[in-house]
Amino acid sequence: MTEQYSSALFQPFTLPCGVVLKNRIAKPAMSDSLGDGRGNPTGAQINLYKRWAQGGLALSIIGEVQGSPHFAEKPGNLVLNPSADLESFRTLADGGRTNNANLWIQLGHAGAMADVPISLAKGPSALDVPGLNCAELTLDEIQAIPAEFARTSALAQQVGFGGVEIHAAHGFLLNQFLSPLFNKRTDAYGGALKNRMRLLLEVVDAVREAVGPRFPVGIKLNATDQLEGGFQQDEALTVIAALDAKAIDLIDISGGTYFPGAPSSSDRAGSGPYFLDFAERARANTKIPLMVTGGFKTFEQAESAVSQGKADIVGLARALVVAPDIPNKWQSGQEKHPPFPRFNAPPEGGVTAWYTMQITKIADGAEPLRADELTDAIDVYEARDRKRHAIWNDHFGTG
Repeated sequence: MTEQYSSALFQPFTLPCGVVLKNRIAKPAMSDSLGDGRGNPTGAQINLYKRWAQGGLALSIIGEVQGSPHFAEKPGNLVLNPSADLESFRTLADGGRTNNANLWIQLGHAGAMADVPISLAKGPSALDVPGLNCAELTLDEIQAIPAEFARTSALAQQVGFGGVEIHAAHGFLLNQFLSPLFNKRTDAYGGALKNRMRLLLEVVDAVREAVGPRFPVGIKLNATDQLEGGFQQDEALTVIAALDAKAIDLIDISGGTYFPGAPSSSDRAGSGPYFLDFAERARANTKIPLMVTGGFKTFEQAESAVSQGKADIVGLARALVVAPDIPNKWQSGQEKHPPFPRFNAPPEGGVTAWYTMQITKIADGAEPLRADELTDAIDVYEARDRKRHAIWNDHFGTG
């Protein structure tokens, strides 16, 4: 038996709900931006998740699946509601189960960060700052959110997805409620942390009730917003302690925000995982399994995180974009260091655009992008969004 076959990375893991993941490698939610502009999956997207499943991972999570078209993060997002093309979602779910993999959807609501050409941005509080303008959600609108998340979760279960993940990270709606920078409310949903986490806990309860006890429910949570005056590690630990009393199967720890001009965790400097130290602290606050996402670039880093008990699952994002079959390669002792590109002074958002278009190359079975194609990748990425903005507004009447 090789070193890799005996590695902790390739041992199965049983979630609290009873579902077994075949190994400890997951593809965390990324905005693959492959929806058809009407909120439905495309053939390319189905190919993508089947390809990742064939590559040997245990779990993929589809980024930013909306319950309604009104607060989308991108015009390539999926919208799973009773008006959706449910057969295309069933086909996507089926493809993601290839090779005994699991495919979950991430339950999204961009709130104040909603894509302005197709949305009316609304958050916990009204904001008018450089790069961000949003209205305030009414109390009735806030109190309707748990039911919307629950409805989307029930539909995900109905069409065959393996689980759901509640998105409370990266500056999107539930993270906005947690953050004192976004949340200036003075009612039951603002002020002290126990109030700022109220909506998140209500969403968790509603989702669990909708799907029952045997269906995986995860949550993505920021360790920190990486913003001065924002959501910080000690507050995140308090939220994790509160979640410990809930029926959650996996806490996916990440960090950073897509607030305009703020550093995202995926673009930060450094050669190692970003949030393992925080995960070690979180262990004392919860018995819920922990997934750590961000900065894993080598087999040794991923294997060490699991074998040392710092993470139960490792989330490989960009590693699976440059090498979609890296789990299989690691298991057979090949290519311990995936070939990451290096960019020379990329513009803000440019690296994300390059990786998004590289995801499209995987989905299409095309030759991979080169690092020196960054400018072209940005142009194609932006042109595709402009085209789908028009499609989205025509279809949903949101413009």
